[in-house]
Amino acid sequence: MSVDTQQQKFQHMTTMPVDRLVRQLALPTVISMLITAIYNMADTFFVGQLGASAQGAIGVVYSLMMIIQAIGFGFGHGSGNYISRKLGEQNVLEAAQMAVVGFVSSFFTGLLVLLAGLLFMPQIALILGSTLTILPYAEEYMFFILLAAPFYASSLTLNNQLRLQGCAQRALLGIGTGALLNCALDPLLIFGFHMGVTGAGLSTLISQIFSFLILLYQTQHSDAVSLSLRLYRPYKGLLMAIMQGGLPSVSRQGIHSLANILLSHAMKFYGDQFFAAMTIVVRLSNLLFASVAGIGQGFQPVCGFNYGARLYSRVHSAYIYTQRLALTTLSIATLVLLIFTPQIIAFFSQSPQVIALSVQAQRWQCISIPFMGFCIIVSMLLQNINHYKQATVMALSRSGIFFIPAILLMPSCLGMLGVMLAQPVADFCSFALALPMQRRVMRQLKQPDAIS
Repeated sequence: MSVDTQQQKFQHMTTMPVDRLVRQLALPTVISMLITAIYNMADTFFVGQLGASAQGAIGVVYSLMMIIQAIGFGFGHGSGNYISRKLGEQNVLEAAQMAVVGFVSSFFTGLLVLLAGLLFMPQIALILGSTLTILPYAEEYMFFILLAAPFYASSLTLNNQLRLQGCAQRALLGIGTGALLNCALDPLLIFGFHMGVTGAGLSTLISQIFSFLILLYQTQHSDAVSLSLRLYRPYKGLLMAIMQGGLPSVSRQGIHSLANILLSHAMKFYGDQFFAAMTIVVRLSNLLFASVAGIGQGFQPVCGFNYGARLYSRVHSAYIYTQRLALTTLSIATLVLLIFTPQIIAFFSQSPQVIALSVQAQRWQCISIPFMGFCIIVSMLLQNINHYKQATVMALSRSGIFFIPAILLMPSCLGMLGVMLAQPVADFCSFALALPMQRRVMRQLKQPDAIS
């Protein structure tokens, strides 16, 4: 990246009206996140045609995918937030050093997941909540997800590094093309070549490698800092910065994976039909989560650049606008989902029992969805302005601090309904935790002397 190019980007990020800037950066990230969610839903949809047990296998392996995502997001957010702030300080060399350290670390951690997973695949499937009837399908699908692990993790790292430098459209191109390829390959391999669950896994592997190659090309041929192996120096300071900056993301994704495992164990007591139903509901909820996460990710580079440049009033204004945009988006989406729940669920399953259970569970989920969005944006703000401890607590709250006790206790009292209500209860509690954290940070942004 040339000095002139970097100066132009700095001026763009620190002078354009924040509402326009957030919208400009949020649109491609929302599309990218939605495409990723649809990408994950494609396997749920097509494998669902093979039966409840096969569809349940997708739900089981989803927990493993969350672990791989935690690695990618952890290294991506940890390195990307650092890069964003350093570019705000106009320190390009340190930004470039962090970029290559974050990428290489992510790829090799993905390799470790691949090796460990292949050695203990059956045991992992059972730990993730598989029933004996689901286990053969889970192992079949998991094999390809493990092969994709290093490419998947490092793709997410590259995606977040690009996005946090304000190159959201280039990040979208890499993630989007891979997702579209997966949607095209799924029906071809599953039904055209009669490969069943193996076809779904192979489709995912091919598309992840494709995304990885495109994102790598975009990184090397754009106005973002390029990856240069000669700059690879895993200094303690850089690794600590990745750990601190990425901890909220690792916590959020990691605890989400644990929550999904516990949810799988709770669901299996009510049969494969209920397991399939909740798998559909979780994926639909993730679609809404993706939309608000995309809005928040559009805010993050604005926050990082301007916080690094000490333009705290712009950070404050961008945050308020982002919260309003997220609330409006989720409210509209929730209303649509409430009205058309049966029709949407029927798209994923033809089983009357699965549809009935899914509709009931999804309507309970809708109650707390707008509160979920508020908590996500608060967590992203805290993460970007170096409030790592508070950001980590917020990241752990929704799927960990509040959800885990709920999913362990509520089913014993309310049975199947307790499983359905666990996430809404956790969302309300997370909202109550986020409010005072937001107030404290808003006061600090209005009083720059209070910022350490």
